[in-house]
Order: sequence, then structure tokens, then C-alpha cells
Amino acid sequence: MFTSVLMIEKPLSPEDVEFVTTLHGDETISFVVLMQPRGDQADVLLRAIDDVAFGELKEASQEGDVPEGADARRPAELALEHSLAALRAQGSQATGRVVEEHPLDGLKAVVDEAGADEVIVLTEPHYVEEFFHRDWASRARHKVGVPVLKLFAHSE
Repeated sequence: MFTSVLMIEKPLSPEDVEFVTTLHGDETISFVVLMQPRGDQADVLLRAIDDVAFGELKEASQEGDVPEGADARRPAELALEHSLAALRAQGSQATGRVVEEHPLDGLKAVVDEAGADEVIVLTEPHYVEEFFHRDWASRARHKVGVPVLKLFAHSE
């Protein structure tokens, strides 16, 4: 069985589930999902700049209204439960957890523990972080010892 560590920051959409479960053809995939709640790791200013870059001015002005830190824990748990159920419904094995520390801090240990074959980073585009190679995928490539695939999440 092929094992992927899947790093996400929002619930998987049906398109995302279809995409990640069919990446390797008919091979059965086991997922270890790491869900990062919004918080200090995703700076409000950087998120607002990304929103402006996308032309989403309304979203940029509302960045301060989005729950962060401890207030973001329950929404993250619900997003993880939804995502795990969706992956399982497609026939994949799936476990996961909400990661409150920076998601890259324990990534190598998760990859080693799961015997993962790859890491998939599925996020919204983050232009500022990507430009400076500070996004999760760029940073993970230097830490984990397995291929890291960066995919953009489908918008709702």
C-alpha cells in the first residue's frame, strides 16, 4: 500500500478528494492527514496580501475576523473529521490529527513513523511565502527525505 502524508489547512473539497485518491492510479492509498488550524503560523498580513493578489479585497478586509489560535481548534477538528470521512468514502485508509505547533516541526517524525512514500501539501496559493520559498512544500523538501508534491486546493 502507498502511504501519503497529506498536509491541509481547510476541509477537503470533493474535487480535492478525487484528485489525491487518484494520483497513483488504481493503487490503494493510506493517508495520514495533518490539519493546521489558522493561527500564528499563517500571519494575518501575509494572508491579506495573498487575498489582494487574488483580487479578493473583501476577504483581505475580513482577515482579522477569522478565528485563530485556540478559537480555531474546533473548526480545525471538524475540518479534519470531514476530510478523513471523505477519504475513507473513496476507499482509502485515513488517519490524522490537528497540528497546533508549526506543521513542519514534527513532519519528519510523522513520515518516518508512517513509513510514508510521499508528502502532499494541499493548500491555497500563498504568493508571498512561495516567492521566498517559505511555503510548506519548499521547506518540507529539505526535511523529510521523501518526494514532496505541492498541489493547490480547489476553491469552493
